Amino acid sequence: MIHQHLTEFHGLPVRFLDADDTPASQAAWRLSGDPSGGEAPIGDAIRELLDEADCAAVRALVVGTWGWAHDNDRADEPIRLLVEAAPRLPALEAIFLGDYVSEESEISWIGQSDVTPLLTAYPRLRRLDVRGGDGLELRPVVHAALKTLRFESGGLPAGVVRAVGASTLPALRHLEMWLGTESYSGDSGPDDWAAILAGGGLPALRHLGLQNSARQDEVAAAVATAPIVARLESLDLSMGVLSDEGAEALLSGQPLTHLNRLNLRHHSLSGEMAEKVVAALSGVEVDVSEQRGIDGDWRFIEVSE
Repeated sequence: MIHQHLTEFHGLPVRFLDADDTPASQAAWRLSGDPSGGEAPIGDAIRELLDEADCAAVRALVVGTWGWAHDNDRADEPIRLLVEAAPRLPALEAIFLGDYVSEESEISWIGQSDVTPLLTAYPRLRRLDVRGGDGLELRPVVHAALKTLRFESGGLPAGVVRAVGASTLPALRHLEMWLGTESYSGDSGPDDWAAILAGGGLPALRHLGLQNSARQDEVAAAVATAPIVARLESLDLSMGVLSDEGAEALLSGQPLTHLNRLNLRHHSLSGEMAEKVVAALSGVEVDVSEQRGIDGDWRFIEVSE
């Protein structure tokens, strides 16, 4: 998941510009600088794309390393350069920002900045994935085309969560947020999740992931009465420290039998509770694999540092 570079993105194989003669529209092009902050800056990779590729046909970009991951002073460089390049990339549909793997940087060290300009510069963007939460910002936006929005982090700032809830994203079908732990800026709580769970700005949402949380029981309790759940096809509460308390809240809340899939993988449920959830949702594909640390002193989210 975060231990090897992407090989596929937006349904396309990930390629380097000099790897082969793949048509520009048939690959997600990887733009990468020197992860050690050396002599190959991310700007060179972006300029190479603009100089050598059929820019008008480029559909997807994977922005890899842009220097020392925790150098927040450079975190806005790829965003600024891609915003400047927007007039030359009219077909761009998808961006993955921060394809650092663990050998290059722990996920909590990846310095990010305000990603809002990417959404405003590319009104036809259909997918935005962001890895890393250190310094990450988002402002409320109106975006008519975005269908997938994903945040991978060991700690997602509450301001980002609130901004998503305050945004108007009428086409968004897939929202995934790794909430993380407060030790790495994952400081959101029920008040921050409330607007998303109310669903006012997300009328088309069909998949919701509120994952990787040190407060997974509270997430489950909030989801149990959330208006948005009735319109979902799949719900993902995996990667966190969900216990019997959270699972009981889910089962005691609104019906979940309309879901196609409920993902609780990497949890702290007792065997009895895991069986109870599966039995209660017999028509739903329920993943209760990877039981971890029933003892409360040994509960950890899947991705933190």
